Amino acid sequence: MCDASDYAIEAVLGQRKEKVFHVIHYASKVLNDTQANYATTEKELLAIVYALEKLRAYLIGSKIIIFPDHATIKYLLTKSDSKPRLIRWILFLQEFDLEIKDKKGCENNVADHLSRLVNNEVTTLEPELSEEFLDEKLLSIQERPWFANMANFKAAGVIPEDLNWHQRKKMINDAKLYVWDDPHLFKIGADNLLRWCVTKEEAKDILWHCHNSPYGGHFNGERTAVKVLQSGFFWPTLFKDAYDYVQRCDSCQRSGTISKRHEMPLQNIQEVEVFYCWGIDFIGPLPTSFSNEYILLAVEYVSRWVEAIPT
Repeated sequence: MCDASDYAIEAVLGQRKEKVFHVIHYASKVLNDTQANYATTEKELLAIVYALEKLRAYLIGSKIIIFPDHATIKYLLTKSDSKPRLIRWILFLQEFDLEIKDKKGCENNVADHLSRLVNNEVTTLEPELSEEFLDEKLLSIQERPWFANMANFKAAGVIPEDLNWHQRKKMINDAKLYVWDDPHLFKIGADNLLRWCVTKEEAKDILWHCHNSPYGGHFNGERTAVKVLQSGFFWPTLFKDAYDYVQRCDSCQRSGTISKRHEMPLQNIQEVEVFYCWGIDFIGPLPTSFSNEYILLAVEYVSRWVEAIPT
């Protein structure tokens, strides 16, 4: 059962046993400002899409009967000139074995009540409903992985056509060091251990965990690269990337060891006790006073005590 109100949508998953409806799960979500302006039919369809995405693990591969309180939804599914947003939702619904049966609002009490239940404390803390589905980005690749050609060759025996004879021969020889275990490619190391080939984007997260995380230790580039290999990962520029990553680490630059070449010059500091070291000098000649023309001045270095004796 699904229902939508002006600010929230709700779904109830249940199963009939001996003609008695048993509730399995409740689900509800707050609409954002844009979704709140949808037409009533679009809100009802959004409630169905949300329920199927939320409860996918229970519903996939089973016969599903949906009870909305809006009769026009079943005709909206067959409309060919719908909005792009509705077409996306309809394509998503085609993954399921659906049957839509209209149910009056007065009979759809549970879903109707939950979608109209006002709780401002929960509403402010609850995240807004996202219309993006995980499957839409499942196969999207932002950048071609460095091991794409090797993976295609190991999986299907496909060699890129733009390679010359020497490159083809090298690729076939290098293929002996790789193992394809669908859907991952592994590299056989010098120690005969299999290491997972990862992309450049994944390598950034791996370097963070092996260097910056609490168990990383902020080691130098070589030890960080060794830690990555011990964790079972590989990419061709591993040691270079690890060295560059350590050079950009703010914590390492602030508290790392400084070589003697880059040390600031040191100045010796004389350590003395009080009254152990004095500085003595004469002041004069001065106008004669009581037959004295000079002053013997003594200053103690530590306490700065001054003694002056006429002479």
